[in-house]
Amino acid sequence: GPVAETFRVIQGAVTEEYVRSTQGVFQFELSGDGGGTWYIDLKTKGGSAGFGKPSVTADVVMSMSSADFVKMFADKLKLFMAFMPGNSSIQGDMMLTLSLEKML
Repeated sequence: GPVAETFRVIQGAVTEEYVRSTQGVFQFELSGDGGGTWYIDLKTKGGSAGFGKPSVTADVVMSMSSADFVKMFADKLKLFMAFMPGNSSIQGDMMLTLSLEKML
């Protein structure tokens, strides 16, 4: 589905350089179609992204609908715009969230 495809693209975009410069782990709690727990690990050597919980504790946990998530990445939607509706939340390090936006 679109969520899995988005994470496949993200995984392909993860580089050592991003991992070195970001040093953060992002967890996404997605509701709706293709939802569940997903992660982007920009801390562990090599980095990774995919379904399930990250292997280390997440620095940032974002909750949103899977539709908003896919839109956020597909449209390069400004991360914070995605959180304007009351049905989304970010917990954790906001500076890391900005660095994730740069990767997009």
